Amino acid sequence: MGEIVFLGEISCPSGELVIVDGGTLGMWSGRRSPGELDPRGLGIDDPQLIADISGSVDYVVVGPDAGNAAASFARRPTPYHYDIPASRAAEWADQFAQHCHAHGWNASVQTEAVQVPHRERAHRCAVERLAGFRVFGLPAVAIDGLPTTAAVRVEARRSDGPWHGWSEMTVRVRDTPVAATTDVGSVGVDAARLAFADADALTHWHHDEPLDGLADVAFWGGTAAATAAAEFSADRLTKAGDEGSYGWTNLPIRSALQRARTIEVWKNAEPSRRMALDFRPHSHHWQVMQQVRASDNETGSVTIGDAQILFAMTSWGDGVFPVHADRDAAGDLVSLRVTLTEQ
Repeated sequence: MGEIVFLGEISCPSGELVIVDGGTLGMWSGRRSPGELDPRGLGIDDPQLIADISGSVDYVVVGPDAGNAAASFARRPTPYHYDIPASRAAEWADQFAQHCHAHGWNASVQTEAVQVPHRERAHRCAVERLAGFRVFGLPAVAIDGLPTTAAVRVEARRSDGPWHGWSEMTVRVRDTPVAATTDVGSVGVDAARLAFADADALTHWHHDEPLDGLADVAFWGGTAAATAAAEFSADRLTKAGDEGSYGWTNLPIRSALQRARTIEVWKNAEPSRRMALDFRPHSHHWQVMQQVRASDNETGSVTIGDAQILFAMTSWGDGVFPVHADRDAAGDLVSLRVTLTEQ
């Protein structure tokens, strides 16, 4: 078994913990309907796809046989079917109807009046002990039973494989013996990082909006970056994790955005100018990612109210990672484990 490494602590005043792709929290709707958000925040610019997402519907399974019908529907074995794109909504409802007919079950999907806010999805998932929920189609996990007044540890075990990445991340809640283990869903990661966060605190998360009106611009990548730094009088960045990077720090947001756009135009003018560019508003995401870049274990934390949120890079990049909950004989949560690799 690989080495166990302490990553940090989380605190969860609501008692409900969400594990989600930290890079996509800019589209967390909180208590608003996701339908109120602009899909372009997901990096989508195709008009047809934008319309499809904007017109998405949420279904809930209803009827006397709702439990059996929902649990056996292979495409989404859950009572809630979130984020069904507009172009597939009718076909989805028809397939569920066929599924019920084939089994002789009296159940159907009913359209929610509006798309269900992400905070409510997390709450349903936690208290109903569901196998995850969806955030704009990406799977996430929520679970209750966290202590509301004390912090808990998050640790990781290194893989025995050749890359020495993390094989598992674990939230340690209690020291009591494990009596049962259950599958509580999977976390889909599209930005190489996991967030362990209090469900209420995420409502107050600032992903791209600067908390102080300021932003940084950073770029790096061989001779192209050095040439750009000389041409645009950029500074060499000195913070840990930014070694070899150039740019500017603590600029008013509009000035930072203008400089980032100028560097982007310059970079794209010649195919040989291969370098990376990062626009960093002073947001919660910026605060935690500064720590991640400087950390040997690629972790960082940020406090919102009484909640402490932890970010950790997967070490393997993107993927869909299963999550399991360990409980003691009384049914209380002992630990929550995210499996990152079988190595």
